[in-house]
Amino acid sequence: MTMHLHTRHQGQADADGYLIGPRQAWFAFGMTAALMLFDYIDRQVIVSLFPHLKEAWSLSDKQLGGLASAVSVTVALAGIPVALAADRFSRVKSIVVMALVWSLASISCMFTGSYGQLLAARAVVGLGEAGYGSVGAVLIASHFPSRMRGMLMAAFFACASIGSVLGVLLGGVIAAHWGWRAAFGAVGVPGLLLALLYLKVRDYPTVSLTPRLDQAVRSPQGTLSAIVRRLMDSRTLLWVCLAAPAQVILISSVWSWLPSYLNRMHGLATDQAAIRAAIVVLCGAAGSVVWGAVADRAGQSRPRAKLQVTALLCAVSAVVLGFAFGAPYLGVVLTPQAQFAWIAVGGFFMACLSGVVVAVTIDVIHHSIQATGASVLSLFQNLLGLAAGPFIAGLLSDAWSLQIAMAVMPVFGLLSAGLFVVASRSYEKDLQRASVWATDDAGSAPTVTPQAAAA
Repeated sequence: MTMHLHTRHQGQADADGYLIGPRQAWFAFGMTAALMLFDYIDRQVIVSLFPHLKEAWSLSDKQLGGLASAVSVTVALAGIPVALAADRFSRVKSIVVMALVWSLASISCMFTGSYGQLLAARAVVGLGEAGYGSVGAVLIASHFPSRMRGMLMAAFFACASIGSVLGVLLGGVIAAHWGWRAAFGAVGVPGLLLALLYLKVRDYPTVSLTPRLDQAVRSPQGTLSAIVRRLMDSRTLLWVCLAAPAQVILISSVWSWLPSYLNRMHGLATDQAAIRAAIVVLCGAAGSVVWGAVADRAGQSRPRAKLQVTALLCAVSAVVLGFAFGAPYLGVVLTPQAQFAWIAVGGFFMACLSGVVVAVTIDVIHHSIQATGASVLSLFQNLLGLAAGPFIAGLLSDAWSLQIAMAVMPVFGLLSAGLFVVASRSYEKDLQRASVWATDDAGSAPTVTPQAAAA
């Protein structure tokens, strides 16, 4: 049996670089971004409910961190198989199924009666969300000119930050008025409606990936071998897959534990703590778009500067947040208002990598496995970053205190900065190799008619 992976033909876009046209492209972007918003609303609503769950079930900080990490673990483990299926079949239909699963799973959380049941339901939320970021990013990239890629990826992943804001904010407010169970139900329903509407998004036709232009793939094993070789061709991808999770550890620990930190250290009510935390996440959303545009501009004349700028921004975020949380150990007294201002500034820098790392990944791998390659990055970010961050902070909090835990976590931002510098050294070479692949594919792929592109 012959198994083929697929990619859009690089020569089939219109004269302006759009796959079908600007109207369809922006509709696809809007729908994909809206689902990304609710992806993270459903994912992050849990963190504002930590104080309620701790009181209701007498949970430890490690157990609370596990509820946040459960989603990321299943996203990481299922992401690549889901992306492979999307590359093989239909990205649009794959996204519809994902959204239905995570929305229904989120609604089911309101009916759980124990920690174990809630943990399992959260894992199913992650199963639905697995691969969505990478598949959605590739679908957006396919509809637009490559010159817009960095900005669009930053805007797309800014929706994750905005969704996190809304998840934390809505969770805190709804739980304060109607209880924590109602929060899960309220955020799950809109995703069901968006999933059905997403069927209106245009998918794109594909051509087969072969190990070489003159050699067909004759088996699933041959296909897998071709995929692995293509991915391993890029040293940049390997280093980015290490650099990104280090920064994501910092991001996820701050986003997950800031409501509890403000509740415990400053005595804020849970809804007020959620509002403050939401402001910080919103700063991150704004920063991801701003810094994505800055990195794009820096990379126009010298491509490697895109990653070098990201490295600098990661280092700045680590220093600012390290000071904000570690000031007591440096002999500096900050008022609650001053500390929050420093945290907000750190949040503005913290999510600087969101659009850049996906754009770089798509830049340096073969077009037929862009969703798969982006899911490899997603696996590392979710398993080593999003899953690890809240859990590590919870362990440190149980061992010492939440204050010490939050002061230690910025070290991972410095590690990320160093790894991004290393990644920048191979980026231009890998970018040139990818452009050769695109030229070869364009010369060998079948002609695609406008009618086929619109199908």
